[in-house]
Amino acid sequence: MRQFALENGPKDVVFIHVTLVPYLAAAGELKTKPTQQSVAKLREIGIQPDVLVCRCDHPLDTDLRDKLSLFCNVPVKAVIECRDVAHSIYEMPLALQKEGMDQLVLDLFGISLPPARKNIWVQIVRRLLTPRHEVTIGVVGKYIELQDAYKSVYESITHAASPTTARSMSGASTPRTSKRKGARPAQGLDGILVPGGFGDRGTEGKIAAARYAREQKIPYFGLLPRAPDRRDRDRAKRPEDPGADSTEFDEQAADPVINMMEEQKKITDKGATMRLGTYECALTPGTLTARAYGVPKINERHRTVSRSTTPTSSGWRRRGWW
Repeated sequence: MRQFALENGPKDVVFIHVTLVPYLAAAGELKTKPTQQSVAKLREIGIQPDVLVCRCDHPLDTDLRDKLSLFCNVPVKAVIECRDVAHSIYEMPLALQKEGMDQLVLDLFGISLPPARKNIWVQIVRRLLTPRHEVTIGVVGKYIELQDAYKSVYESITHAASPTTARSMSGASTPRTSKRKGARPAQGLDGILVPGGFGDRGTEGKIAAARYAREQKIPYFGLLPRAPDRRDRDRAKRPEDPGADSTEFDEQAADPVINMMEEQKKITDKGATMRLGTYECALTPGTLTARAYGVPKINERHRTVSRSTTPTSSGWRRRGWW
């Protein structure tokens, strides 16, 4: 980052440093020392912040702004208060605009633009805070009990509701339903979402959720491609037969509906080593997937799934279901 700034010059690079200004209840005041130390560490590696965004839960008064400006070597107008918002994180852009941060960044870049039209963002926040109705999305995952495990998924659901007048509520259910015969996800769901994950633990519960969604005609979205396994088993009249499976979980699957990419087969340590680039897929005419996309070939970003353009088994002939 320092080298990039040196090579490109001051009008092409702006350093915005987000820092915490904690409130010490015993003293009844905000403390600037952590921010001063943080900026000092940046200076040691040759980076001088242009803007300080100060995370705090109490107002940043004039004296504190002056102090941070003096000891951190930034203009007073570049000391931005970033207080906790009352209801939704989507209120934050409006709060930062009120502090003048948008115009400040434009000035640092030497860009001249008319004032931002904040009325569109105000409408989004209003819809999120005062929805006309609510929908409940059941999330079926392995780590539901951990609050942050699917944080990005929950936030995506909220974000998806922002253009509408609905509020999306995430109702959590668990893949451990596979341990109890006949168990089903929670009742009253408007949709079911299955997030991604590695390994075979909990996959049977996710398949059960996909089957339940199909049978009950509940909208379903699978980030982990397990729905075709369930459908293949149902079509074969052998719902408990693991023959229809993904080779990620069973390399010897009799009917590999979903196949591991060739370049992934030698990788045993999952996670950051997984291939995440785009992959060209030929869609089978007449399938739901082909009708949804409306084109014979697509380029999508996959984790491990490979779809051959040439059917090599009965499983591949049904590959277009997901």
